[in-house]
Formats: sequence, structure tokens, C-alpha cells
Amino acid sequence: MDGGRAPVQSHSCVLTIDGTVGEGGGQVLRSSLTLSLVTGKPFRMINIRRRRKRPGLRRQHLTAVRAAAEVCQARVEGDALTSLELTFEPNALEGGEYAFSIGTAGSTMLVLQTILPALALAPRSSELLLEGGTHNPRSPTFEFVAKAYLPLIERMGPRVDAALERMGFYPAGGGRVRVSIEPVSTLTPFELVERGPIRTKHVTARVAHLPRHIAEREVDTLAQKLRWEPSCFHIEELIETDGPGNVIIVELDSEHVTEVFSGFGEKGIPAETVAKRLGNEVREYLRADVPVGRHLADQLVLLMALCKGGTFRTLSPSSHLTTQAEVIGRFLETRVDFDRAEDGTWFVGVSPR
Repeated sequence: MDGGRAPVQSHSCVLTIDGTVGEGGGQVLRSSLTLSLVTGKPFRMINIRRRRKRPGLRRQHLTAVRAAAEVCQARVEGDALTSLELTFEPNALEGGEYAFSIGTAGSTMLVLQTILPALALAPRSSELLLEGGTHNPRSPTFEFVAKAYLPLIERMGPRVDAALERMGFYPAGGGRVRVSIEPVSTLTPFELVERGPIRTKHVTARVAHLPRHIAEREVDTLAQKLRWEPSCFHIEELIETDGPGNVIIVELDSEHVTEVFSGFGEKGIPAETVAKRLGNEVREYLRADVPVGRHLADQLVLLMALCKGGTFRTLSPSSHLTTQAEVIGRFLETRVDFDRAEDGTWFVGVSPR
């Protein structure tokens, strides 16, 4: 996608990133794109998703690349399906109106998280339309982004509003999300080491073009596991979706942070199993008494790196979190420290190197 411009030339100041670093998935590419947009540093990535069952760029990764390229008029080589190498050279970052369609059920939320930190620092406001998947296994749900992730970005200064116009389940897709961004010139760091009292607990099991009893069994199982009041549990039957789907969302609104957890129904896996797995994840978070869960930690460390400061407390570091730290170190003069506390929780601190 070079728009007729001259191809990118290799030179010594282009960072080379090996896509097999750390967990070796699409996160390495997305984080590299984010950091390149913000810093203006070009990079060349090799071995993109090399160890995955279907290596190289898939459609949602390609959409993230092209979205990143569009918001800064980047010069790009290698932006093709299944490509194992990519060169990305950003130009001046611009705000504005953008529409990005994945064309499949690929995650719109991962595309959004790729470009949002940069647009939060753009010289003018932005309006985004994203079409594709909004509720995908192994990707953040819309609820996670809107209720857990975006409030942390707003704590750093920008204002971001997101509206879910249509849900899109895997594999049909068809989801639609609108996002408006009021940027700031610099991000303000903060600390998030205490969760504070939990104010509300909310569980919603949704089924689209599937029997209601699936959601009922999930709610019954989760209610037995969590032992919360019956008023916390809700069921929604969706009609206006392109295909079938099932998701159960747990929202915990605390004094200092909101965390969101999700479980997805899968063919051949009982609804009770889906709910038990989700319940175990929620209980681990509650027992640890930390503010930041594992999935949110992956995203928060990148935001704090862009602030060049901040600290948060979380569960034991995942491979995604340590991979983020590695990629951040390639683009920024920033260090990420991991310190285990006596109670088994972890402090993650970001500071200038």
C-alpha cells in the first residue's frame, strides 16, 4: 500500500524486529505499529507470526497495518496476506475521519488499540468507523475496551467515546463500532496499585441465533461458582447479528478501576465448562486483590510507556506482558521493571532509562 510513492529504502536507522520475540503473535506487530506511529521511527519486521498454525499476516493484521499507514501516510512494503515481512515508515501523524473494514470477523478492537494511542496524541480530533468482529475469542471484547481500557486512556488526558452500533460474532462478523477521539499534546502518567471497594458486579450472558438455554446454563453455573446476588445476572437474546454467537461478560466496577472478563461458547464445549473457566479467572482476580487483571496489564504497560512513567499492580506477568516490555524497549528509552511483592502480586513500573 504505497499509494504510488517510492518504495521504502533500507537504511541503518530502520529498526529490525523479529516477529518471533516473546509470545510471537500478532501483538508484536500491533505494538510495533503503535510505537512507530508515536515515535516516528520506521521498522522492518521479519518472521511475522512465524510459529503460528497460519503464519504471516491475516486479514485483521493487514487491516491494522493499513489503518496505521493511513493515519500517518506511511510508506509500506510487504502489506499482503500471508506476508512474513513488513517494512513500515511513518510520516506525520494526522487526525481526521477514518473508516476501516476488516471484511471478516477479525477483531475491530485490536485494530482500534493499534491506532488509538497515536490518535490520542494527534494534532486534531478523530472520528473512526470500524467494521468486522466485535466479540471474538482470544481478542478484547467491545465491553473490555469501552469500560476497562478507555477509562485508563482518559485518565491520561484524552477524551474517547465508543459506541457499539452492531455486534459481530466470530465467524460471521458484521459488527460496527464508532469512536471519537479528542487528543492531547502529552499523556499524563498515573499509578494504579489499589483496586478499592467493588461498587457493582454485573454478568450478562448473550446468545445470538442460538437456544436461550445455553445462556441460562452459563448463568446458573457462574452464579453457583461466584455466589453473587441473583440481581447481578442477566440474559440477552440478540436478533440483529449476521450469525450465531454466545458470549458471557463479567464486569467489576471498583473504586479505582473497572475490569471486564469474557468467555465464549464454542462448538463441542458445554456451556457449563465455558462458565467454570470464566468463573475461575474472575475468582483468581478477586482473591489477589489487585486492580489490574492480566489482559488489561498487557495494554496498560504500553500506555504507561508512552507517558514515560507509571506503576500498577497485577497478577503474575503473562507472556503477552513480558513481550510488550521487550517491544517497548526497542522503540523507547524506557525501562519496564517487574517486582514481586510478598503477597505474590506484582508491581510493574515504567520509567525513563
